[in-house]
Amino acid sequence: MKGYTGEDAMTMPGYQTYSPPAPPERKGLAVASLVLGVAGLPALMLCGVGLVLGVAGLILGVVAAVRGGGRNIAVMGIVCSVVTLVIGGVAIFFLLSKAAECADAGRYPDESARRLCVEREFPFARHTETP
Repeated sequence: MKGYTGEDAMTMPGYQTYSPPAPPERKGLAVASLVLGVAGLPALMLCGVGLVLGVAGLILGVVAAVRGGGRNIAVMGIVCSVVTLVIGGVAIFFLLSKAAECADAGRYPDESARRLCVEREFPFARHTETP
């Protein structure tokens, strides 16, 4: 009977070759993208901070999707970030159009009329006199 060496033993039927365990899937960027996209929605109320979070979430989501780590989570993060950016963009457009309307010299010829327009259109922006 012929003796088997280590190499021959690995190829014999019934023997399994050793394969190291697969490294854990890296999902950190994808999770960060999702968190930033979701946190961006309420943060829009803080002077547009949500737009910054939305852009950061979008960038991280795209990077995570390209790298392949946690692709489904990355896609959810991209979607949440895009929704945040769209809502923020629409809000900024609306506010700027109202501000431009109040600045129209044809409609509001003097400073007091423009101030009343701003106070009517933006009730959360109160005019305070400086001492």
